[in-house]
Amino acid sequence: MKKVTEEKVAVMIPRELHDKIKEKIAGTSFTSVEEYVVLKLENEFPDETEYTEEEEQIIRERLRRLGYIE
Repeated sequence: MKKVTEEKVAVMIPRELHDKIKEKIAGTSFTSVEEYVVLKLENEFPDETEYTEEEEQIIRERLRRLGYIE
């Protein structure tokens, strides 16, 4: 998880799914179903990458050379 002090909200999932996840993470480094689900969701919705103006110019030039943009 990112920050210990993050505000949290409850999300309801079916008990059957909770039990499947609990079974799947047994014996792994995950300490809870919540920890596993949070990791999966963070991977699904990563933070937006912010590029500097210089980095954007480099990316545009590479895309132009590859023929993706004019």
